[in-house]
Amino acid sequence: MPDRYDVVIIGSGPGGYVAALRAAQLGMKVACVEKSKTLGGTCLNIGCIPSKALLDSSELYRLAKTRFSHHGIGVKDVELDLARMIARKSEVVKSLTDGIAFLFRKNKITWLQGTGKVLGKSRVQVTGDKTFEVEAGSIILAAGSEPAPLPFLQYDGTHVVSSTEALSFAQVPEHLIVIGGGYIGLEMGSVWSRLGSKVTVLEFLPNLLPMNDRELAGILHKSLVKQGLDIRTNTKVTGATKDGGRITVTAEEGGKKVDFKGDKVLLSVGRRPAVAALGLKEAGIAFDEKSGKVPVNEHYQTNVAGIYAIGDMIAGPMLAHKASEEGLAVAEHLSGRGGHVNYATIPSVIYTHPELASVGITEEQAKESGVPYRVGKFPFMPNGRAKAMDETEGLVKTIADAKTDRILGVHILGPRASDLIGELVMAMEFGATAEDVARTCHAHPSLSETVGESARAAWTTALHV
Repeated sequence: MPDRYDVVIIGSGPGGYVAALRAAQLGMKVACVEKSKTLGGTCLNIGCIPSKALLDSSELYRLAKTRFSHHGIGVKDVELDLARMIARKSEVVKSLTDGIAFLFRKNKITWLQGTGKVLGKSRVQVTGDKTFEVEAGSIILAAGSEPAPLPFLQYDGTHVVSSTEALSFAQVPEHLIVIGGGYIGLEMGSVWSRLGSKVTVLEFLPNLLPMNDRELAGILHKSLVKQGLDIRTNTKVTGATKDGGRITVTAEEGGKKVDFKGDKVLLSVGRRPAVAALGLKEAGIAFDEKSGKVPVNEHYQTNVAGIYAIGDMIAGPMLAHKASEEGLAVAEHLSGRGGHVNYATIPSVIYTHPELASVGITEEQAKESGVPYRVGKFPFMPNGRAKAMDETEGLVKTIADAKTDRILGVHILGPRASDLIGELVMAMEFGATAEDVARTCHAHPSLSETVGESARAAWTTALHV
């Protein structure tokens, strides 16, 4: 007889492992199927965590070369030890994936190593060193996503690479061509630019980061250009040819054909759900064959009773924390509790320098909605803590309903934006007004004072202007 579990989860990324932990805490017998040799999925192994480790290391290297002297720190002959930097990245990853394995053991969650395939509403096949089946009261699909190729340009792992290979280059590319001006391309482009690569970003659309607030995305664009990235918008890539150790990317720019010659191409035009091995069609689970997305109801159940899907596999932004919230909601629903996710307050962060963090709607969306609104802005330049840190680039932008003063969205471009946005997520979760945030006491000197001043500007008038 196959082993039976209350819940079987396919995928151990931020959605899957969080669902597993919460379900186990709520008294369920849980198994998690993971094909990799480590837990944590794309985010912990080849996505969020290793990229941020390299972003921090490369930024320290850049600061040592360009800014330490401004602080009275003399550093001569700064050298790059790329092998050590990559090794440190791997150490960070290992510490966190080992932590997930520890939590699985602590919560008595069974890790089934292998590829999971749904055989029906209550059966999962696991293929690893051997093939076997398990039974499940409920199945949660949390297989995540994979890099999307272009029809005429496929990954080869050497010349044309995904973000996975770009995390572990053995040497700094002479010229890295990045196809796609989204957050992955800009983050990885920033890493290698800081370490010495010539980086060219080719973006099909007229603006970088079209889902972000247009004003702040434009300021970030200019900042990245100042840092050395060559960013080409309105540029349509049409093909690529390899010649020895080099690759030439052909594109159309302003109606003219242009060639870009480099030694590496980072293809970062988006991601797609990893559904190929799940057996969805055979199991009768509906999914969009073009996008790979799986339709679900308000409780994340697919069209097949007892089978659920979360994270990158369903509609919405492909964000680790969004998947985690959905994992929590599913686990709590299965235990009879009322788990839910407020999609209006999910933050997004781009970890360039400066960082760009957002929650809620953009000013463009506010205009399109027809809702009367006010905008309050406050720059980091006059902030005492920002000046002390020598990090004065950027601003905080608050969008509030003109009638009710309720906060509709906040966008932060600047130092530690990823940390500052948390206050605004909570504020919006509890329906706060701009006045509420403005009247909240923010420590002095701190970067958070810019948040209060921006809210005050949206409510009435900022003080330090």
